[in-house]
Amino acid sequence: MICFPNAKINLGLNIVGKRPDGYHDIETVFYPVPLKDALEIVAADNQSFTQTGICVEGLPENNLVMKALRLLKESHPIPFLDIHLLKAIPFGAGLGGGSADAAFMLKLLNDFCELGLSTEQLEEIAIKIGADCPFFIQNKPVFASGIGNVFTPVELSLKGYYLCLIKPDVSVSTAEAYSLVKPQKTSISLQKIVQKPLSEWKQYMTNDFEKSVFARHPLIGEIKEKLYQSGAIYASMSGSGSSVFGLFPEQTDLKDHFSDCFVWEGSLL
Repeated sequence: MICFPNAKINLGLNIVGKRPDGYHDIETVFYPVPLKDALEIVAADNQSFTQTGICVEGLPENNLVMKALRLLKESHPIPFLDIHLLKAIPFGAGLGGGSADAAFMLKLLNDFCELGLSTEQLEEIAIKIGADCPFFIQNKPVFASGIGNVFTPVELSLKGYYLCLIKPDVSVSTAEAYSLVKPQKTSISLQKIVQKPLSEWKQYMTNDFEKSVFARHPLIGEIKEKLYQSGAIYASMSGSGSSVFGLFPEQTDLKDHFSDCFVWEGSLL
């Protein structure tokens, strides 16, 4: 059985408060995009996990796909499986690729093993893996608050627009990015901003990480500016980076403009 975990982008991201537990309260909008990994499981005599495609650092047993498997095995009978992950979503990019793989693994096991878990039960398990992991269970646009784990559905469709996604060979530490941001309340909620015409997003929508990340990694800021110069209606860094995306009214072909970067271009659903 096979599935295709997809990435997400952050439409705006505001750091609105510091919590007593050391985490930060945020506001953002998660939007699913059709850049996808491939994840396959088949029955086997022994447990195995292999990965191809983009190389992911770390031991195989620490992959979030395996964490999802272990969590389900704590309460449900799961047979030995051959698991293969074809990685196409860059990691460390603010695209949620690892969380998507884990969430889709939960859904895949639920179907393959006929566990009968509800959407709510799958989300309860997914939150143990990561704050944004439950998003990929329903995989629909949401306004995310709290630490990024409280979801409110958003009526939003970007169907017909084209996405150009750029990931430079730059790593951004999420912990470092948070340490450089001063939390502050927003004057207009992202819930209202995303209901405005896309042409107005540039005026109202912000990612609070950009100022400090662009200062330390100017290349990321330059990519955003090039996307606007190339005709993007809206462009932003996703999450804490290092990927940057642009939304365009027409199909793009910008690979030659970003020859030293990972580039994905396609229409949004």
